[in-house]
Formats: sequence, structure tokens, C-alpha cells
Amino acid sequence: MSANRDMASLLDIVQAGEMIQRYLTGIDSEELAASDEKQAAIIYRIIVIGEATKRISSEFRAEHPEIPWKDMAGMRDWVSHAYDRVNLDIVWDVAQNKIPQLLVQIKPLIAND
Repeated sequence: MSANRDMASLLDIVQAGEMIQRYLTGIDSEELAASDEKQAAIIYRIIVIGEATKRISSEFRAEHPEIPWKDMAGMRDWVSHAYDRVNLDIVWDVAQNKIPQLLVQIKPLIAND
């Protein structure tokens, strides 16, 4: 049961990450700052990634310490609880730089398990 839940959660992370990448297609950080819709969509997907991360078993996380599990969950908590004070520069950095790296790390775990 736990392995299936872990795989489902990894798939949720990949799907949310790929959606974030699509939302960023053709825009820069200034355009993100000007678009409430894009901001909301990206922040929501960051929350999805964090929630999916929290569903992954501690055993699986321990087997893959190279994945920034705590950072992923922490980012979810930050955007969820500080939504009125979210720093868009951080959101941009996460979406533009951290999410692609995360997908490179997560996708092989799905293919190999």
C-alpha cells in the first residue's frame, strides 16, 4: 500500500511541476508579477507538490536523501500560511530553477520503481 501511495504522490509532484513549467512558457518574472492568475496557478501547484511530498512515506524519503523533501514541504507551508506576504522573487526562482531540477530527480524514481 505504501509503495503505491508513494508512486501516486511522485506522479502528483511530476504533474504539478510540469504544469508550473507550462504556466511559465513565454513569460518573464515581470509578467508573472503582473498576472494574478499565473501567480495563483503556480502557487497552487507548489502547494500540491508540498502536499504530495508529505504523503510520501518516511522510508521512501530516507531511501532518497538527495531529494529536498523538507524544502518542498516547507515551501508549501510558506505559501499556504503567508499567502498575503509571498515574495514573488522566491516563487519565480522556485518555479524557474528548482522545479526543473526536481523533475530531473523525481522522474527516474517513477521509472525505476
